[in-house]
Amino acid sequence: MRKVKIGVFDSGVGGLSVVRAIKAALPEAEIILRSDKEHFPYGSRSTEDIYEFTKPILQDLVTEGCSVIVIACNTVTTNFISQLRKELPVPLVGIEPMVKPAAEASRSGVIAVCATLRTLESKRYFWLKDQYAKGVKVLEPDCSQWASMVESNRVDREKVANIINDVLDQKADQIVLGCTHFHWIQELIQDIAKDRAQIIQPEQAVVVQLIKVISKQT
Repeated sequence: MRKVKIGVFDSGVGGLSVVRAIKAALPEAEIILRSDKEHFPYGSRSTEDIYEFTKPILQDLVTEGCSVIVIACNTVTTNFISQLRKELPVPLVGIEPMVKPAAEASRSGVIAVCATLRTLESKRYFWLKDQYAKGVKVLEPDCSQWASMVESNRVDREKVANIINDVLDQKADQIVLGCTHFHWIQELIQDIAKDRAQIIQPEQAVVVQLIKVISKQT
């Protein structure tokens, strides 16, 4: 595969975990990471503001020669990727909560989606639930503090454990990480859940889709 310049965007450090996964699969690729720490966190901002913050950064990545951009932010993907795909001249690879695989894998019929408020309120997320989680109970715990804890490297294990134990008590056997910041505490969440639930996040699915897009460009 030819050397390619890949743009990766996220509101903060969550994008670094996606970059790591891309580098592992595509070591020869040039990756340009852009984050918007000035306006972090996105999850509590208005959708209008998030769009205004995001669009210029993505346009800059196009100007810098990126032939494909990974939007490593569930909030941006679920709210704007369809619109952004019409406005930008390069392919966009998004990242969104893995409702489908979680619902398919669940034996208890209960899954938990840990995501920002703006992701959980998006039309795309409602579509994912309606399309793939019919007959499945979807828990949406309040994880609003998690992204800031990760961004500041001050993770409160007890606060995380309280939320995870609560969804486990409600019989969730699949826990979806619907924010890339949460990838950094995946091991902590798995340690809390132990063998009671599977933790699902979409980095590998994003890498697979990214490779497909790049292959079409050659």
